[in-house]
Amino acid sequence: MMTFAPAHYKEILIFLTTAGVVVPLFRRLKFSPILGFLGAGILLGPYGLGALAHKVSWLAPFTLGSVEQIAPVAEFGVVFLLFMIGLELSWQRLAIIGKLVFGLGAVQVFGSAAALGGLALLLKEPPAPAAVFGFALSLSSTAIVIPVLAEAKRLGTTAGRTIFAVLLFQDLMVAPLLFMVTMLGVPGGGELGVAVVSTLVPALTGLSLIVLAGRLVMRPLFRHVAAAGSTEFFMAACLLVVIGTGVITAMSGLSMGLGAFIAGILLAETEYRREIEVTIDPFKGLLLGLFFVSIGASLDLNGVLTAPFKMFGLALGIILVKFCINWLAGWILQLPPRVSTEAALMLAPGGEFAFVIITAAAAAKALPPGPAASVMIAVTLSMFAVPAMGVLARYLVKQPGLTETAEFELPGVDGPAPEAIIVGFGRVGQLVGDMLHVHGIRYLAVDTDPNLVRRFHAEGREIYWGNATRPEFLARCGVAKAKALIITMDQTSDPEDIVRSMRAAYPNLTIVARARDAHHATALYSLGVTDAVPETIEASLQLSEAVLVDMGVPMGKVIASIHEKRDAFRKLLQPAGRPAEARRAIRMASRMKETIKRQPKPEE
Repeated sequence: MMTFAPAHYKEILIFLTTAGVVVPLFRRLKFSPILGFLGAGILLGPYGLGALAHKVSWLAPFTLGSVEQIAPVAEFGVVFLLFMIGLELSWQRLAIIGKLVFGLGAVQVFGSAAALGGLALLLKEPPAPAAVFGFALSLSSTAIVIPVLAEAKRLGTTAGRTIFAVLLFQDLMVAPLLFMVTMLGVPGGGELGVAVVSTLVPALTGLSLIVLAGRLVMRPLFRHVAAAGSTEFFMAACLLVVIGTGVITAMSGLSMGLGAFIAGILLAETEYRREIEVTIDPFKGLLLGLFFVSIGASLDLNGVLTAPFKMFGLALGIILVKFCINWLAGWILQLPPRVSTEAALMLAPGGEFAFVIITAAAAAKALPPGPAASVMIAVTLSMFAVPAMGVLARYLVKQPGLTETAEFELPGVDGPAPEAIIVGFGRVGQLVGDMLHVHGIRYLAVDTDPNLVRRFHAEGREIYWGNATRPEFLARCGVAKAKALIITMDQTSDPEDIVRSMRAAYPNLTIVARARDAHHATALYSLGVTDAVPETIEASLQLSEAVLVDMGVPMGKVIASIHEKRDAFRKLLQPAGRPAEARRAIRMASRMKETIKRQPKPEE
């Protein structure tokens, strides 16, 4: 029988407590929760209160004794983040921003590496360590920059897309840089071929395996899981894809995040994309918080306090040099000044991959341990400046001298938001979609039948599989920018849940729902639906129209009377009508239907 050891769960409980306290507190104070996680890591880490735990015993249960215990799990925060970014892209969209990825990204990385490496040479570092330091410090923090941009709603802007393009190139450069570090650790040229084979072949094999499996396996896997109708199994499939692809690339010598990013791109054009985003997002948020805690806990306060001017001077120097190079890179590619300024500020601090490269170089004995430790402390300090850089960037780009008359555009990266969302794409939903298409209204459809979704997705319709009763799912589908939400589901409870949540979140949204009968329509109106269309009443009105026209009544009079009767029913079913009137409308609809059934057919 396994013995229960509370110490095994200490780190988990500390982190969950931190998440439960820090996020609500910092949001109430209108500060970024990232700062809260970083600060909590410093306070509770082995260099903060953890350093006093061996003297003050009661502190031990409330402090992190070692960063290594949470680092493996914290790394998944970056992995899940890059997977989510991949879901927002596709191979086509990636090709569109290729100029920024391989143009601006290359100029930024190699320019920053040359400038920082040159400074290292001036500080008497040998050429090989100077090159390692230059390239390691040229990288920025994807894990901090992207959440800061997303929190400020800047990720979808031109500057946000530009910053992401550079970060993507930096992530792609991690594997070649690790290869370079391996080369520096090879004592002679005789083993160069072995090093090339042992480094590049596994990397290419791992990437090829992910792409091949993604093309052949991922979509059938999610179709099979979706057909089971189990939320838990769908979540398990999502975690399997993210973690599995990350492990494959890690075994290939690449970063785990790169494999998850490619998996996200492969799933970006599938009909399961929106449901996957909703499923993965909570894991991403929690694991990123743990990642920030681990970054804060890794800051060696003893090193900072021993030589504060040196450490802060190094951090400030990294930021200033990279800002200048980044701004010049934007100028070379003719980006607007406001875009170049914001991108230069956000990309100026160091990044988490600097730790990976410096650690690998130190293990390969390509770096002396003393300077390596100092640089890692300076990188950590610079990463703490990212939220402040975001605030400074938003302030500077508002200045008149940086205002542009025309926004620099990245065509095709962000498609227009749908004007209408159809929930339920059976026969009724398909007819509604056809009518919207006839009138040039762009719509997005949602359904829970995987075979139906697969068929219409293959035809080029914008349709996704997912649970529309989850408000976050409809939010991912773009309901915030849509003009209308059309609910055509034939169930009773699900439409009511959707109307309730959507009306509370979007008071001005037009919501039109299919109702089974007058009772159901009355319930939907009480929940705030704009219009409810009862099947029984509408069928009665259509039968009445057909009978009257067939009996020779002029079409104009028939249409006018039908519209008048429909408006009367609508007024009676809405909450403004008295309950007695609503009951009278229901009885009238029933009598009308029975009367029409008994109506004799006109003679030929």
